Amino acid sequence: MNNPSDLVCDFVNTYDVESGSDTIPSPAALAAWLGRHDLIGPGDTADDDHLALAVNLREALRVALRHNHDHGPRLSHPFTGLPLRVTLTADGPVLEPVSAGVPGGLARIAAAVMNVQADGMWPRLKVCTESTCQWAFIDSSKNRSRSWCSMRVCGNRTKTRAYRARRQTETASRHL
Repeated sequence: MNNPSDLVCDFVNTYDVESGSDTIPSPAALAAWLGRHDLIGPGDTADDDHLALAVNLREALRVALRHNHDHGPRLSHPFTGLPLRVTLTADGPVLEPVSAGVPGGLARIAAAVMNVQADGMWPRLKVCTESTCQWAFIDSSKNRSRSWCSMRVCGNRTKTRAYRARRQTETASRHL
């Protein structure tokens, strides 16, 4: 399985906001994705309810990662409907799936979120601030200030739009 931070980003990135493409548009695609990430067994199948649960979890995580730019409100309850329990260990509480199959696989993603938090990496997981992108990434900058998934693409788009808006305002001011 991926490390927890990569797993969370990979899951959020199953929907590409810019292109509108979804890697998990059907129950079968969801089961295949979970299987490729070793979160379910080879014979496990998904249904429409599982797909709805996965989409709700994914989009709740996207919202939570968006808030990591401004240290805003945290994830409140996207784990509703997932078979999870909290086990108290000598190292602290651990969130664990309590069933197998697709619900258990989705619960493992939720547990990965808790592992990311426990490792201190949660504030580094973000989504691109470019509104047309929203791609999840790990902010590896020293001061945790990275805003875009790619400075070359999304950062450039944002800065170009801001520049053009300033120029348009300056031009309009000169004609008054």
